[in-house]
Amino acid sequence: MTDYHGRTVVVTGGTGALGQAVVEALLAHGASCIVPYIHAAEASQFPLKDRVTLVGPVDLASESDVARVYDGVGALWASIHLAGGFAMTSIGDTKKADVLKMIEMNLVTCHLCCAAAVRALRRSGQGGRIVNVAARPALEPRLAAGMAAYGASKAAVAALTEALAEEVAGDGILVNAVAPSIIDTPANRAAMPKAKHDVWPKVDEIAATILFLASPANHVTRGAIVPVYGKS
Repeated sequence: MTDYHGRTVVVTGGTGALGQAVVEALLAHGASCIVPYIHAAEASQFPLKDRVTLVGPVDLASESDVARVYDGVGALWASIHLAGGFAMTSIGDTKKADVLKMIEMNLVTCHLCCAAAVRALRRSGQGGRIVNVAARPALEPRLAAGMAAYGASKAAVAALTEALAEEVAGDGILVNAVAPSIIDTPANRAAMPKAKHDVWPKVDEIAATILFLASPANHVTRGAIVPVYGKS
């Protein structure tokens, strides 16, 4: 049973399409949610703004900003890291700056949030959960053709997840990740209007998997990169 009553959860990227589904599900199961944001418009337009603690503006690639988020948390139970970025460019058109941007948006933000979450969870002394977001191309690199920098950055998130899971297992902190294929969001539908949208995983379906991995009902799963591919 994914009961979150009395538990505090940080959700980065919580104002996005998947983030909103995750936060809504957490609230429905009794969690108190802390949602960092980077732009004021995100906070003002977030439908759940009156039911969560919004913190911002926060640059998740900044150590001091990330510390500000997690140092302000009391007894943390879980940290869910949905924030990231995507770019599709051929290798010949991908500059060094583009590669570094993907690494910063996906790996660096995840690493900093994981580190801060581990410190907060250790202070709480009750164990806890961390869930990251990799991507299908991280597990099947051939699918990263035309977006190699993105695929490599998400593969790094998967490697970080497995390494960290082993590092903190003794603290009772279970670390996992989900690896979605193309998520069924309005933005993705607009970008690919001719695709078979019905086979894409839905945000509430992915949220359900994340909710279990981050919950006290998960006693044994750690170091997993869970595919959430839908029917694609």
